[in-house]
Amino acid sequence: MARGTRTNLATLAGVVGENSPVDRPTASATPTNVPLSELAPNPRNPREDLGDLKDLVSITRTQLQPALVVTRDAYLRLYPEDESTIGLARWVVINGCRRLAAAENFGRPNLDIVVKDEVATDRETLLAAAVIENVGRRDFDVIEEAKAVELLIKECGTVEKASLKLSKSKGWISQRRSLLNLAPALQTALRNGELAVRTARSLAQVPPEAQVQAWAAEREREHKNPDPNPTPEPENRKPARAPVTAAKVTRTFRRMEADPVTLADALVDYLDADGLQTLIQALTERH
Repeated sequence: MARGTRTNLATLAGVVGENSPVDRPTASATPTNVPLSELAPNPRNPREDLGDLKDLVSITRTQLQPALVVTRDAYLRLYPEDESTIGLARWVVINGCRRLAAAENFGRPNLDIVVKDEVATDRETLLAAAVIENVGRRDFDVIEEAKAVELLIKECGTVEKASLKLSKSKGWISQRRSLLNLAPALQTALRNGELAVRTARSLAQVPPEAQVQAWAAEREREHKNPDPNPTPEPENRKPARAPVTAAKVTRTFRRMEADPVTLADALVDYLDADGLQTLIQALTERH
């Protein structure tokens, strides 16, 4: 594989496990460092695209975090239909598929591992462990994250159970799921960074057939009557935001019928650390 290219799990599966030229040794005491030939990526990884691996090139020298794996037997007890997919691998990587791909991509012959078969207690726990690793990662786009959350809900049966597995509020899960209601064109724009997440959540409340038009209208409003002689912004200064009154925000919250937990999740997603501290101080002073 070329350096800096994107890697998917299907490609990775072709060079490890059953397709490896190295025979699987007999089982013995659990090692902490194993050849790549004894590892298989999780076939049930909710992440289809492992992203650009160039940020993991340092794995050829140092592996900062071991990969979390389960034994072959523990995995196949849950998914016996995946036996041909994992081949002869002794362990299945649950957290660390990108590290496994990077090791193969950049020529590292082995990987540090931690074996935790308790992660394979049931399908829900295994899937939750894989989802938790990816949630919030900068290289994990929000649509793929939303699909992973939806997959866990289907496995768990209820939103409540999925929220407990992820240690996330139901409001947070609702926000992520809403992104799947976006029209395909808007999902693409969101993935490409052309559409802000907070704007996407608002557009998701609009009927699908009207979403693209609503986004176009919003962009037109943003670019209407631009300043012909804009004043250069000082270096490192944040762009000025359009003035928003408290009354306008209150009307928006009422229209959304947002509960306190949902509001908190939205503010955490919207504000940076300094903004959150300022908000907390302001709320304390007004209480």
